[in-house]
Amino acid sequence: MARALRNLLLLLLLLSIIIIAVSAASHSPDPCAGRRIHVRRLPAHFNTQLLRYCATAFPLADPDSTPDCASLANHALGPRTHNRTRSWYRTDGRLLEPFFHRRILERDCLVHRPALADAVFVPYYAALDALPYMLDPALLNYSALHGLPLAQFLERDRPQVLARHHGHDHFFVLAGPAWDYSQPLDTDPRMWGTTSLLRRPDFDNFTILTLESRAWPWQEHAIPHPTSFHPASLPRLQAWLSRARRSRRTTLMLYAGGISKPSRPNIRGSILAECANRTGACTIVDCSGGACALNPIMYMRPMLKAKFCLEPPGDTPSRRSTFDAIVAGCVPVFFEHAAARLQYGWHLPPGKYDEFSVTIPKESVVQGGVKIAEVLAAVPDAEVASMRARMLEMAPRVVYRRHGSTADLREASKDAVDLAVEGALRRIRRRVHALEDGEPDAIYSLDDDDD
Repeated sequence: MARALRNLLLLLLLLSIIIIAVSAASHSPDPCAGRRIHVRRLPAHFNTQLLRYCATAFPLADPDSTPDCASLANHALGPRTHNRTRSWYRTDGRLLEPFFHRRILERDCLVHRPALADAVFVPYYAALDALPYMLDPALLNYSALHGLPLAQFLERDRPQVLARHHGHDHFFVLAGPAWDYSQPLDTDPRMWGTTSLLRRPDFDNFTILTLESRAWPWQEHAIPHPTSFHPASLPRLQAWLSRARRSRRTTLMLYAGGISKPSRPNIRGSILAECANRTGACTIVDCSGGACALNPIMYMRPMLKAKFCLEPPGDTPSRRSTFDAIVAGCVPVFFEHAAARLQYGWHLPPGKYDEFSVTIPKESVVQGGVKIAEVLAAVPDAEVASMRARMLEMAPRVVYRRHGSTADLREASKDAVDLAVEGALRRIRRRVHALEDGEPDAIYSLDDDDD
């Protein structure tokens, strides 16, 4: 009798423990709540097949590289700059799409069933798919068709995935400025070097992550241009930031870019003219003809020695050089707000640019006779040091860390991919909730950009 009673008490104790454990588990927060992503399965001709023939179809290879298509190495980070490095690569920014795809596949909270997903990632290599329309004269008049085969596939293959939220929960990456993909569908004659992908109504509800967004379409959002720095561990990231922090800055300002003389007065021409007269205070890195594109050593070493890096707009307002400067601890100097302040709200704080950068209106330089060097020389050294410290604090946010990185690096800080995906998820959640609540005006809210 005593043994039976003891066994009964033990059983009740065990049941109590199980009930408590189940209850605790049911009340613990779900780490994947609102973060579940389904990666849409696409035929290879929408992504990986576009890489296979790069030597003949696409100008992706470093002209001096052997073998062809060396830029595809290391999951599209490119080959290492030298044999001993584990953080620096000859990265071609046009290959952000396959690299981003690789990083998405590393994320937690991926789900196989679209019905369980909060967002659907479409691994479409859009910029690569655009190259034939941009480079082949025979296809110029067909550039309005860019993206149409994908739209038809998504409508035909498991249409319920797209129909569930009318595409509001879909997103993809576009490795280029939105301007190059926003030619009106009915333009005639067609404009060389652009397509109409972002004008296709099929993608009106998608969130599209671009290297530079336009001011008005609510579905676009800019993410940083990739630099060549891709650390795989926390010590490697910290070692570089320490080097940038302690580097001796013996040059006042630096400009890295094309040096061809402009046909009419503009800010680049003013910079070149001023630097020509201030050889001791200004360093020019000639990146004409893409000389710097796959050779970060050309510009990173000079950037480490400069206090300020000049970031004038070019064909479009933003520049990859801005992010190179941030990584190098070289305080960026902007000449218009569209260059960065209006672009990268998920990665850099729009309201705090004065804490880590200088803005000189381009009109005051080109038309008003303001000398850039005089403005920068007047900034107190203590203020410059404060800007650099703040900038290097934010540098991990614009770095694309290497795939397969260590847990300590992933836990220490969020990188450009993490913040881009989280931003897209926030925007998608708000949009889907607004759709479900019958509040169509809230679908177009951009209030989350500063989060």
